[in-house]
Amino acid sequence: MLGDEVGFTYCRTQEGARLCGRILDCWWQTFDICGFLKQHLTEAEFTALAAPAPRPPKLATLAELIAQAKARVAKEKGE
Repeated sequence: MLGDEVGFTYCRTQEGARLCGRILDCWWQTFDICGFLKQHLTEAEFTALAAPAPRPPKLATLAELIAQAKARVAKEKGE
């Protein structure tokens, strides 16, 4: 995600109380990340980590992008 090597501590703390959603993808070749996380997380937390993050609806995302574009155009025109 960052394009460079980072320590395991960063992946465990970069989102505050949550683990990075890509921790399994990044660390599986280095050590038994699944075993480690299963020892340190509840079953529900581990299951939630393995599940894909919910995405906002496309319509909401489009509406937000349109609003940002309108605001940017208005600002450029000096309105």
